[in-house]
Amino acid sequence: MGRRGVGLQEAGLWLRVGGAREERPGRFKNNNQEKMMLGLFAIDPYFWVTIPGVLLAMWAQYRLSSMYGRYSRVAAGRGLTGQQAARYILDRNGLTDVEVHEVHGHLSDHYDPSKRAVFLSSDNYHHPSLSAVGVAAHEVGHAIQHATQYSMLGLRMSLVGVTNFASKTAWFAILGGMILSSMSPRSGTGRFLLLAGILLFSATVFFQVITLPVEYDASRRAKAELLRLGLVTPDERGGVDKVLSAAALTYVAGMVAAMLELLRLILIFRGGSRSDDE
Repeated sequence: MGRRGVGLQEAGLWLRVGGAREERPGRFKNNNQEKMMLGLFAIDPYFWVTIPGVLLAMWAQYRLSSMYGRYSRVAAGRGLTGQQAARYILDRNGLTDVEVHEVHGHLSDHYDPSKRAVFLSSDNYHHPSLSAVGVAAHEVGHAIQHATQYSMLGLRMSLVGVTNFASKTAWFAILGGMILSSMSPRSGTGRFLLLAGILLFSATVFFQVITLPVEYDASRRAKAELLRLGLVTPDERGGVDKVLSAAALTYVAGMVAAMLELLRLILIFRGGSRSDDE
């Protein structure tokens, strides 16, 4: 969850209410603001492509905060904390060598395959709530995936190094390509850098795509283990479902936002190609 969560690219239009006079939505205070927005559109006429992804990501974060907060106030019937639930599920699956540790940060819960350890945020580690038990079981689901050699988790693990490199270098290449192309529209170097950046960014998009089945499978395993071991009742399962579904939505939103950003970059690249041909 947390540390693998959605990176959001901030974008948007701010409306302001000042003093006793309310400004009408969609209107600008002066010609300078109009010129600034027109200039932005001229530089990047495709920025609107990413707006649905940004809105979806905002909704997903709101949904997660709402569901997690609601069921953090609902005690689990067995009275187990997230740490106790994680330990119990791990032991019943023969994973006694996988440790459970506390980690600081809100929803910073994750499973680290390199350390073979589950890390739970302080709230989930100590509190006996449905949210804590559900999140803990989800992270244990990743540990079970690792132990059973779940193929999609193996694929994702194998791509971590490449994805880290791509995510760190893609925007340097993209911005460098855009700057060179704006200075010299017929510069082959600028277009080469832009294309290289798009290909690197594509690797990060692919990583987010394969993350989805991994996360959904971990949640499926979590809910099955909680019921099988009697850690939640059938009546309590609904709360766990809502928390884990809200968490999964953040991964969907992250993937959609990344794919729309990739589409925007491709449109910019193709727009430059048409300009060169004219």
